Amino acid sequence: MTSATQVTSEAVPQYAQVAVPVHLNKLFTYRLPPAVQRAARIGSRVIVQLGKKAQTGYIVALLPRLRSGTSLVESEIKNVQELLDVEPPLTREILEITRWVSDYYAAPWGEVLRAALPAGINATVEQTVSATPAGIKELGVLETNEQVGRKARALRLLADEGEAELNAFRLRTGGSKTPAWLSELEAEGLIERSYRTISSVTRAKRLKAARLIGNIEAQNQSSRARTTGAQRRVIATLQANQNEMAVVDLMKTARVSESAIRTLLKRGIIEEFEIPVRRDPLARANLPAAAELTLNAAQTSALNTVTTAMSKNSFAAMLLHGVTGSGKTEVYIRAMGAARAQNKGALMLVPEIALTPILSRRLRAHFGNEIAILHSSLSKGERFDEWSRLRTGEARVALGTRSAVFAPVRNLGLIIVDEEHDTSYRQEESPFYSARDTAIVRAQKQSAIVVLGSATPSLESFHNAQSGKFHYLHLPERIANRALARAEIVDMRSAFARHKRPVILSDELLAAIEETRARGEQTIILINRRGYSSFILCRSCGESIMCPNCEVTLTFHRADRTLVCHYCNHRERAPSECPAFGSKYIYYVGEGTEQIEDVLRKRFSNLRIGRIDRDTKTRRHEFEKTLLDFNKGEIDLLVGTQMLAKGHDFPNVTLVGVVSVDAGLALPDFRAAERTFQLITQVAGRAGRGDKPGRVLIQSYHPEHYVLRQAAAQDFQGFYNEEIRHRRNHAYPPFVALALLLVRHKDASRARMLALDLKTALIENNRDNLCRILGPAPAPLARLRGEHRIQILIKSRSRKQLRKVINDALKQLEADSKDLRAVTVEIDPVSMM
Repeated sequence: MTSATQVTSEAVPQYAQVAVPVHLNKLFTYRLPPAVQRAARIGSRVIVQLGKKAQTGYIVALLPRLRSGTSLVESEIKNVQELLDVEPPLTREILEITRWVSDYYAAPWGEVLRAALPAGINATVEQTVSATPAGIKELGVLETNEQVGRKARALRLLADEGEAELNAFRLRTGGSKTPAWLSELEAEGLIERSYRTISSVTRAKRLKAARLIGNIEAQNQSSRARTTGAQRRVIATLQANQNEMAVVDLMKTARVSESAIRTLLKRGIIEEFEIPVRRDPLARANLPAAAELTLNAAQTSALNTVTTAMSKNSFAAMLLHGVTGSGKTEVYIRAMGAARAQNKGALMLVPEIALTPILSRRLRAHFGNEIAILHSSLSKGERFDEWSRLRTGEARVALGTRSAVFAPVRNLGLIIVDEEHDTSYRQEESPFYSARDTAIVRAQKQSAIVVLGSATPSLESFHNAQSGKFHYLHLPERIANRALARAEIVDMRSAFARHKRPVILSDELLAAIEETRARGEQTIILINRRGYSSFILCRSCGESIMCPNCEVTLTFHRADRTLVCHYCNHRERAPSECPAFGSKYIYYVGEGTEQIEDVLRKRFSNLRIGRIDRDTKTRRHEFEKTLLDFNKGEIDLLVGTQMLAKGHDFPNVTLVGVVSVDAGLALPDFRAAERTFQLITQVAGRAGRGDKPGRVLIQSYHPEHYVLRQAAAQDFQGFYNEEIRHRRNHAYPPFVALALLLVRHKDASRARMLALDLKTALIENNRDNLCRILGPAPAPLARLRGEHRIQILIKSRSRKQLRKVINDALKQLEADSKDLRAVTVEIDPVSMM
């Protein structure tokens, strides 16, 4: 790919290099029509034709002429069809960091640029067809010839309507596919195809407003006899509101109809104009008081280190390792305040939307309208407005989830990555990237400070801190010297022996919930599976119901009695009998959040119980209300998945129950132990954050596992020492670089053949044997969304050599005309599934 280059003011660009969001890692050159040559800017969006389809693309370079040595043929270069922006939405800094993401993660630049912009801003395009002047002239001749009646009817339809959307036109002329005669009409110049943008793109919202004009006193004197009471109320209301108001507010405040305003408009007493309206996601939020807390010595030292480094205007990466409840968030807020005091922007990333309702209100209380919120649960309009406020500099502090790493924060001085260990920072579909690692590189490129915070840092980050690559900041104690919650492991083998059957909730946990309720305190129950039951089993034939698209069982959701695939979202009604043999003996196996909630409601009818998981997350306001109600003490017990384990501060929670962690330890992934330790330690940290001691009960059938022992002791250093030894012995990160190549195809045999070709190309290009190539082998999830999946794992101590081998192998396959759209490259994968 060619680097983006700015064109001098003297050289009028003739061509544009455009990144198109398709799964091809290359740029495309288009000719700029004279009408847009001077208006085109690097970072602007354009409509271009790629193959037979029109796409939104992004200008990344402007060229006064074709570069020498290019293989492009002038006559084959297509024109840019439409320029969508006069003011480019993509800044130089965002173009630079997205280019790095594209290069490092082998991701198509166009896909990365699309991910960097708010949803809804990208135009969608439809293809249209219309009759040419020659076609209308020919229409009279064709209508007299019965053999070409269909052509004549098509031309008549276009002549009458002017232009038609292609798919609708095909249906009206009697076919779902483009007929040969339509292509013939196009070849004869009788019709032409073109493209138009669909006007559903998100834009700034504007409202009609009214303004008093001229000499107001004179207008009042001259018009008093002729104006009605309603009209006088309009004038008085405008005078009381700096002479202008939104019409909808004016009508409400003055208690008038629109006719009174229309009359004043006609008489020239007021004028009408439009005002931009911000769609504020926190417009109706109750904000907490911005309390001034006293920092302890460790917090003060960490804050001083960050602010001193920030004043030097140079890059530094820091790991803030603080136990749960040690006051990391207060350090973040003070550091962002210091950035603003130095007239710098700040960006804070959180891994889950679940963290934003309470935290966003707290930051709004501190920073007012300078804070912008960016996450996928906002409406498209809200996201566009918040992004636009950052783009214009109206907002200087951003809070958001993964894609907010591309937020256009001006004069960026500080990036904070809270819960930096969390796998949610990894984009698990194309374009693959890690927001945490991207944040580090963005800070480096913009001479900013990046702070990675966690109570359970990733092994890679802690290793970087131990080796001196990151500055290490430590908060070893909870604020106010509060004790960490006391953790106990409940041996579920003993529970099974007592009850002579599997039980979901142990006697110890049930008794602890009752004791906690009696003290007026709150409980969190964690189970990292949603739904009611993991799968349905026929006890007569032993069959379970599988997803038709994926090699996984369907999860039972009892609320609407559906079976759901949590990978492709396939849904079907839960059967009352075995679909294969008609047996009535249907058995529901395993438990999820829905079942735990149901069991607890039946056992504790006097408890106010809520649930948080991805099913409730889709209903934004219900999701936020549940978290806010729990924070206010209006819910006694909250059941949830790992969303509850991350960063929440609920002072009245004194009991945490972990229902099942054994499944996580058994996953075929070298990070399984690390994730389980992090999950338990994080959720344990929700207990005892107030003035009352906390207690954690961890249920397991493997109570002797080293991960559970270290998690119960909340001994991160002990876990790190044990786990890093395993990583070193088996050559896993941070001691090697990893790449996961995934071949996906609906045809299993074609997937296997392409995987074998890829393995051959990798071996042929691994001439120095600096890479270890494992596979190909079926992925643990061997079929997803209708595609068979085969993976190849590559390890190397030389990251540069690993990338060279992969790049050369892919170029070799491309030269052999292999379909690279079926190959996905993941650099530094976080999941091996």
